Amino acid sequence: MKKLIAFLFIVASLFAADFQLWQKSTLNSILKNNQLRVCLEPGYVPFEMRDKHGRIIGFDVDIAKKMAKDMGVKLKLVPTAWDGIISALMTNKCDIIISGMTITQKRNLKVAFSDPYFLVGQTLLVNKKHSNVKSYKDLDKPGIVITTKLGTTGEIAARKLFKHATIKTFDSESAAVQEVLNNRADAFIYDKPYNELFMAGKGKGKLIFLKQDLTYEPLGFAINHGDPDFLNWLNNFLRQIKHDGTYEKFYNKWFRNTDWLKRVQ
Repeated sequence: MKKLIAFLFIVASLFAADFQLWQKSTLNSILKNNQLRVCLEPGYVPFEMRDKHGRIIGFDVDIAKKMAKDMGVKLKLVPTAWDGIISALMTNKCDIIISGMTITQKRNLKVAFSDPYFLVGQTLLVNKKHSNVKSYKDLDKPGIVITTKLGTTGEIAARKLFKHATIKTFDSESAAVQEVLNNRADAFIYDKPYNELFMAGKGKGKLIFLKQDLTYEPLGFAINHGDPDFLNWLNNFLRQIKHDGTYEKFYNKWFRNTDWLKRVQ
């Protein structure tokens, strides 16, 4: 009898612990508040950007809208500077980061990541004066200036790959690539989706696009540590939209079709 009572006590304790975990879950808080707060930095084309009317649109925004709809709650977008976006999550300014964030070991020490929802690699946009360049190695020499955005994996890749060239960082992608267009820099290193779209627009005929991926970078949704219920929901959400056609629909809209460019240019 004593053993049975002890067993029942253990089972009851486990159920109580599980319930307390759910009570503290961000997902539970989202449902109670009827609002999903998403941190993102508008400016990472075509993941998140502002249209001509100042509204935030993009691939990540469509995913966030679908996420909120499936939760049955309202969506609140929280525009946040990139260098403070993880701090914003950790101090409860938002519930999740959906902003083209690359999963890295360093970031993973501060936040938890969902399964990857997108794969990107760093690529180069090169000034046309370097028409003979075939590889990033051809640019790794003194006197060459490489630009990228501050605090991104583009900067990490630049400092790893270019040991002899000069690395210059900027607060935005547009400012960094503009240096190359204005002949003040030799090449711009950044995510392939951004570079592909830039070449379809402002860079067409003006820059050289080296399409070879220089890195392997999975993008993930970032949430606070210690929240298995929320993480479980997110990974199930990803599996669902990737198998029911929703993900493909969003991908085609933002990466295979350029009609949306009229809304931002």
